[in-house]
Amino acid sequence: MQKTIDYYLSPTSPWTYLGHAKFGEIARRHGAEIRVKPVDYGAIFPQSGGLPLPKRAPQRQAYRLVELQRWGQHLGIPINVQPKHFPVDGNPAACLILGAPATARFALAGAVLTALWVEEANVADAQSLAKLAAQHGVSDVPAAIEAGQRAYTALTEEALARGVFGAPTYVYRDELFWGQDRLEFVDRALGRA
Repeated sequence: MQKTIDYYLSPTSPWTYLGHAKFGEIARRHGAEIRVKPVDYGAIFPQSGGLPLPKRAPQRQAYRLVELQRWGQHLGIPINVQPKHFPVDGNPAACLILGAPATARFALAGAVLTALWVEEANVADAQSLAKLAAQHGVSDVPAAIEAGQRAYTALTEEALARGVFGAPTYVYRDELFWGQDRLEFVDRALGRA
């Protein structure tokens, strides 16, 4: 029986970025299929008690930067904890990912995350997205974004119905694992199957 993991993500989340490659490695090791599902956390947060970053208390915002730096160092992953283009509208990138061929979505999501958190790219900019898309086999960016928009809305509703409240969330056999720091538990769950 094929193992599948639903991967609810935000293409602008630093936590998604920090866990992305490790999650891919875990899934490959277990022969699991990843269903890439970018969702609109701007719609999810108000219904789940979350706050967008600018509305969080200053001490929470400050501690977030410390934790991002710690995790980047711990994992040996480069990260600019205060990139030039953040906060940024992640909706166009999310729709582009969904409009790409299913086989390219995971890699494209990784490229978008890296572009934002390492390369100082504006992932809401049409030219930046076109460059990333071309590297992953997507030539018609407007058509891909339009196609992805329908799925984006439906997946956001699906995520809410499943109890998703933060990014990244991995769902395996209807069990939610929230946060890149829970990947060890995802690994264990896949190993038990």
